[in-house]
Amino acid sequence: MHFDDRLATVLRHRAAGERAAKTQFRQLLDLLGERPQAGDPALKAAAYLRLIALAEVIPVADRAAIVGENGWRFRNPELVRWFGEAHPAIAGAALYRAQLTGEEWAELIPRLPIRARGFLRHRTDLPTGAIRVLDRLGVSDRALPVPSDMTRSDIGEDADSEPTDVGEPEPLILRPANENSQTAATPASADQQNNVNVDGAGPAVPPVEEPAPPVSREGTAGKPDDIRSLVERIESFRKARGPASQAHDAPTLPMAGLDEVQHRKPIDVFSFGTNSEGRIDWAEPDIAPMVVGTDLSQRRDGGQAGEDFASAFINRQPARSVPITLHGATAIEGDWIVDAAPRFTRSEGRFYGYVGRFRRAIATVDDRAQRGADRLRQLLHELRTPVNAMQGYAEVIQQQVFGPTPHEYRALAASIAGDSARILAGFDELDRLARLETGALDLEAGESDFANVVRAQLAQLQTVLGPRVARFDARLTDRPAPLALAQNEAEMLGWRVLATLAGATGAGENLSLTLALDGEQVTLRAQLPTKLAGAEDVFSSDVRSGGSTLSSGIFGAGFSLRLARAEARAAGGELAREENELVLSLPLLTGAETLPSPADAPDRAAG
Repeated sequence: MHFDDRLATVLRHRAAGERAAKTQFRQLLDLLGERPQAGDPALKAAAYLRLIALAEVIPVADRAAIVGENGWRFRNPELVRWFGEAHPAIAGAALYRAQLTGEEWAELIPRLPIRARGFLRHRTDLPTGAIRVLDRLGVSDRALPVPSDMTRSDIGEDADSEPTDVGEPEPLILRPANENSQTAATPASADQQNNVNVDGAGPAVPPVEEPAPPVSREGTAGKPDDIRSLVERIESFRKARGPASQAHDAPTLPMAGLDEVQHRKPIDVFSFGTNSEGRIDWAEPDIAPMVVGTDLSQRRDGGQAGEDFASAFINRQPARSVPITLHGATAIEGDWIVDAAPRFTRSEGRFYGYVGRFRRAIATVDDRAQRGADRLRQLLHELRTPVNAMQGYAEVIQQQVFGPTPHEYRALAASIAGDSARILAGFDELDRLARLETGALDLEAGESDFANVVRAQLAQLQTVLGPRVARFDARLTDRPAPLALAQNEAEMLGWRVLATLAGATGAGENLSLTLALDGEQVTLRAQLPTKLAGAEDVFSSDVRSGGSTLSSGIFGAGFSLRLARAEARAAGGELAREENELVLSLPLLTGAETLPSPADAPDRAAG
C-alpha cells in the first residue's frame, strides 16, 4: 500500500441513519485507534469532528458499548485523552480498553481529568510506570476500604471457607445513607452487610423505604454501567426524604438567595418621639433601628430661625412643616417635612420632648430604572470608543489618506465604515430610549403640522411599497394637526411608526390607515401587518425588515415601536395596540387651530 486513504474514504461517506452512524463510528475508532502515524493533520481533525457529529445521533449507552468492544485496536494516546474528557460511561469504557506502553501512560495520565484517572485504579494490567504515576498523583480507588476492626464474618464470609472467585470488581454503587442502618432483629443480606455505615457514631437512623431500582436498557436492575439509573436512584431517594429532612441538608452560603429578596417598600411617613434633649427615643418598630438616637435639636446648615426644628425646640414651640434632611440608611435618607408638638407633664408642666410625624418632602421615586439607565449609558459610552476608532480607520483606508490603496481593500473598508455607522446609530437609539423612559430627556419644543408630516412620509413610502404590490390605504384629515413639537421631532416620530409598519409589510398586503382630529388630540390609526399582528406584544417583537430597503433598526420592529411609544409619551401622547391596530395619539397645540396646512394653503413668504 503506497497511500493509506482509508480515513479519507470513510469521511467521504455520510451516515444516513442510526445504523450507518454506528458503523461509521466503529470504522473511525478502528482507524484512529492505531498508533499515531504520519498523515494529514487536517484529515485527523476532520475525523474527530465527525466523531462529535456522530455523538449527536448515537445515544451515550450505545457509544459506551461500542467503545468497550474488543474488535478494534486502541493504542493511540491522543484518542485515549479525547475519550477521557467524554461522558463518564464512555471514558470508563475507553480507559478500560486502552493498551498503551508505560512511557505513554506516564505522559498521558497527568493530562487526564481527575475523574478519568480514578477509572484506571480498576485495572490490574497497567504497567509499573503508570502505577507509579498514579501513586505520585495521589489517585486511589474510589471504593471505600473495609475497616480494619471488622472480621471476615462481618463482611459476609466464613473465616474457614476459601474465597470464591467473584470475577472483576464492580464499581461502587451509591446508596442512601439510611439504607445502611438496619435493626438488629432483621436479618440482612450479604449485599446489605457490605454497605458499611462510615458515619462512625450516633444512633441508627430509621430506614426509609426505597423505591425499586430502575431497570436498565439491558433489562438488569441496578446495572452499574447504567449511569441514568444511578441518577434516578438519587432523585427517588431525595423525594423519599421529603421536606421534613431538609433541615439536615447542606447549609447554604451566607449570601445565597439575595437576588430573591424583595425590595423594601419606600418609606413615605412615620411617627416619632424625642426626649427632653431632642434625640429621637421612639419611632415605629420598622423605622426605629434607623432613626433612634438622631439629634434633632441641632440647627441644620442653611436653616433660618423659625424655619428649622432647632429653633422650635429651643423655644418649646410646635413645629409646622419644618424641613429636615436625614442621613443614614438608604430607606430614610433624604429630605423630610416634620410636624411635631412639644410634650409637658400634667402635674409640673415640665418639658420632656416632642412627638410628631415625618413625611417625605417629595414622594419617593423608585430610581432603580434610573440606575439601570445610567449603567446602560455608561456601557454605551465605553462601546462607542472602539466603534468610533474602527470607523475612523476604515474611512482613512477608504479615502486613501495615507496613500494609494487597492480597490478591494477600499471596498472592505467602506463596508466596515457602514457597519460601524449602523452600530453607532443603534447605540444612539438605545441611549435615547433610556433617557426618555427615565425622564432625563425632553423632546424639542416648537411648532409642526403632523398631518402634513404624515402626508409627505406616506408619499415616500408608497414608492417603496409599490414594487412589492403593497400599499397604505390612507384616509387623512384635510384640517391641520398642529403639535407643540419641533419639525424634526415630529418627523422622527412619524417616520419611526410608519417606516416600521412598512418594513414589516408583506408582498401584496394593503394596510388601512386613518388620521383624524379627535377633540384636542390627533389620532393616527394603522392596521398592523400580518407579521406584527401575530405577536403577543408588538413592543417586544423581533420582526425585522429582512431584505427590504426599509429598515426598522438593528434591534427589530419591537424596539423601534417601543422607542416611538417613549417619544409619544414624552410629547404628552400615547402609542398603544388596540386589537389589530396601532393607535398613536398626540395632543394638539393649544391656540393654534388656525394654523394653515401646507396641503391646503400656498407657500407662505418668509419674514
